[in-house]
Amino acid sequence: MLWPATMLGAAAGLALASIPGALLGGLLGQVLDRRLRLHGWDNLRERLGGRAAPSDDDLLFLMLGRLAKSDGRVVQSHIQQARSEMQRLGLDAAAQRRAIEAFARGKTGRDNLRAPLQRQRERADAMLRACWRMAWVDGRVSASEHELILLWGKWLGWDSTRLDSLGEEYAPRRSQQPAPAGGSYQEALRLLGVNEGSEPEQIKRAYRRLLSRHHPDKLAGSGASPERIREATDTTRQLHQAYALIRQRRGIR
Repeated sequence: MLWPATMLGAAAGLALASIPGALLGGLLGQVLDRRLRLHGWDNLRERLGGRAAPSDDDLLFLMLGRLAKSDGRVVQSHIQQARSEMQRLGLDAAAQRRAIEAFARGKTGRDNLRAPLQRQRERADAMLRACWRMAWVDGRVSASEHELILLWGKWLGWDSTRLDSLGEEYAPRRSQQPAPAGGSYQEALRLLGVNEGSEPEQIKRAYRRLLSRHHPDKLAGSGASPERIREATDTTRQLHQAYALIRQRRGIR
């Protein structure tokens, strides 16, 4: 645990009055740390009115928000993918609210992500996989999306070859085109296994069940081949698009 006021007090005391000053400054700083519950530099910045470093999950959704907005416009498939990531992480209601706020903040592009990312190298694989899923959700990766992922990968200690190889796991198969966002309503119903008379909650349950069944992360965790992961990614993308079409047609919120 890092006590920022203690360290600052000791340093100031040392500069002013040598060892006795350092001891007194450290003691006073320790009292301040305990009273204000300062457990690190992030807590101190927050108390001073600065923006604290984002939590691990908030950092991920800051990145996803910036990716979604990198081409200038966030579409429904981006939002659905963000929700899918929340489900994958098993976030509770409070954590989901923070993730939504982080996603919206990420769209502004105002946060400097370099320092937080450099502290997340042990989570690099999971974070970069989520970024590729977001980038590929509309069936293509734009130049701006690719550039962002390469930059973040560099900060996480990955080279471009390794990054692009990871991205290929989530690329749609060239022999199969993803279902268009404005595709057939009947095809969307068939894909979710529901019909025109199904209740909204029934449609939502079918969508979530199929997402869970076909999520590429489950296959990746079980050692599936890149080809099977690509197939699962295609299916997940089609499920997002089908559900978005049904929601629009039926007015489901």
